[in-house]
Amino acid sequence: MKLSSAKISKESKGTSPSHGGHHKNSFHSKRQSHHSILPLQPVDQLEQWSSVAVDMYNNSSSNNNDNNHHHYQPQTSHTSTSRSSDYSAGGDGDPSATGNKWASRLLKECARAIFDKDSSKIHHLLWMLNELASPYGDCEQKLASYFLQALFCKATESGQRCFKTLTLVAEKSHCFDSARKLILKFQEVSPWTTFGHVAANGAILEALDGEPKLHIIDISNTLCTQWPTLLEALATRNDDTPHLKLTVVVTANIVRSVMKEISQRMEKFARLMGVPFEFNVISGLNHLGQLTKEALGVVEDEAVAVNCMGALRRVPVEGRAAVIGMFRSLGPKVVTVVEEEADFSSTRYDFVKCFEECLRFYTVYFEMLEESFTPTSNEKLMLERECSRGIVRVLACDDDQDNEGERERRERGSQWSERLKEAFSSVGFSDDVVDDVKALLKRYKPGWALAQPYQNETGLYLTWKEEPVVWVSAWKP
Repeated sequence: MKLSSAKISKESKGTSPSHGGHHKNSFHSKRQSHHSILPLQPVDQLEQWSSVAVDMYNNSSSNNNDNNHHHYQPQTSHTSTSRSSDYSAGGDGDPSATGNKWASRLLKECARAIFDKDSSKIHHLLWMLNELASPYGDCEQKLASYFLQALFCKATESGQRCFKTLTLVAEKSHCFDSARKLILKFQEVSPWTTFGHVAANGAILEALDGEPKLHIIDISNTLCTQWPTLLEALATRNDDTPHLKLTVVVTANIVRSVMKEISQRMEKFARLMGVPFEFNVISGLNHLGQLTKEALGVVEDEAVAVNCMGALRRVPVEGRAAVIGMFRSLGPKVVTVVEEEADFSSTRYDFVKCFEECLRFYTVYFEMLEESFTPTSNEKLMLERECSRGIVRVLACDDDQDNEGERERRERGSQWSERLKEAFSSVGFSDDVVDDVKALLKRYKPGWALAQPYQNETGLYLTWKEEPVVWVSAWKP
C-alpha cells in the first residue's frame, strides 16, 4: 500500500550557496573534479536535509536489559573494566588463562552446552557470564553482555517474547532528532554505510546516464541517507535534468513512523537542487516476497534501477530466488546490492556454528566501534545496544515464527553472487567508481581498505583490518 506520494515540478536550476558553480558540469566531467560522486562530509551533507538514522532502539535495550535477563542479568553496572582484565590475566583454574578473549571462549562453551542440553553446565556458565558481563565495560564485557541475553533466551525458549518486547520498546522510543544525530556521527567516523552508498550511486548514475525519466526503487532501511549526493549529481548534468521518481519500500515498522518527515525533507532538497522529483513510499509488507510489479508503479518509459541495502537478508531464505526473479521482471538497467559479510543462512540449522559466526561478525563490529569512537561516546553505546535485537533474532528465534520482516539471515558475497547469477549478469565497477570509494576511505582512520573479489566472485569488499565486513555489487539483466 502506498502511504504517500509527492511530486516536485521542474524549476530553474539555481544553485544553492553550498553548491554554487557545479551546475555547469556534466556528471562525467564532474567525476574528474575533486567532488566526484563522494558525499559531502557527513555533517555538511546531512545537515542540509536532516536525514533520519537507521533502526534506533537504543533506549529500548537499556530498558530491556532490566527486564529480560531475569536472574542472570547484572543488577547494576558495577562490573568494571579492571574486573575483565583481572579475569583475562589468567590464574589457577581460570578458563581464560590462554588469552584475553575470555568472552568468546565462555560464550562458545555456553552455546555448546545449550546445544548439548547440559543443564548444570548451562547454569554455571550463565552465572559466570552474568558476573563478568557489562554493557559499560571493555569490548569483551560488552560482547558477553549482549550475547548473554541471547543465550538466556535460547536456553529458556523465550527468544520470541524477548524479541517482540525489544521491537515494541524500540518503536515507542524511536525519535527523529536522536536518530538523525546518531547516523550523522556514525557516518562521520565510519564508512560502514557510506561505502555502499558511494559505490551503488556510482553504478546507478553510470547505468542511467542520459535517460530523461528515472525510477529508483530503494529497498532498504537506510532511510534515504544515500540520495542527496545522487540528486546533486543529477543536477549537474549537461543535458536537461532528468525527472527522478524515488520509490522507497519499507518493511520495518520502526522506519514507517518517520517516513513522512523524510519525504518532506527529500522533497525540499530536490527542490533546492532543481531536480524534478516524485517520492513514493510502499509499506505494510511483512517481507519482500509480498512486493509486486504493480505496486511499484513502473511504467514503460522509465529507466529503472533497483537498490537493495541490507534488504535481501530479511527475505526468507527459501523465498530469495522469487524476489530476485521479481527484480528481473521490472526490466531494470541496474540492480545494486549491499550486504554485510556474514553467513547466518547455511548454518541456521546448526546452532553452534551459527553462534560462532554471529559472534565473529559482531566481535569485528564492536571492535570497530571501539576504535572509531571516543571511549565515552554516547553514540557508540547506542550503536552497541542496537545489536541486541539482531543477536536475539538470529540466535533465539525460530525462522518459522512470525515477524518475517525482521529476519537477519545474512549471507556472504559469494553466496549472494550465486543467487543473483541465476537472473542477472554482473556489472564491474568502473575505475572512476573505485577511485571514489578509495577517496572516501581516506577520510577515515587507518584500518579501512577496499578489497577486490576473488577470481570467481564479483563486487567490491569493504575491509576492517583485513576482515571483509561489507559487500557491494551491481547487476544487469
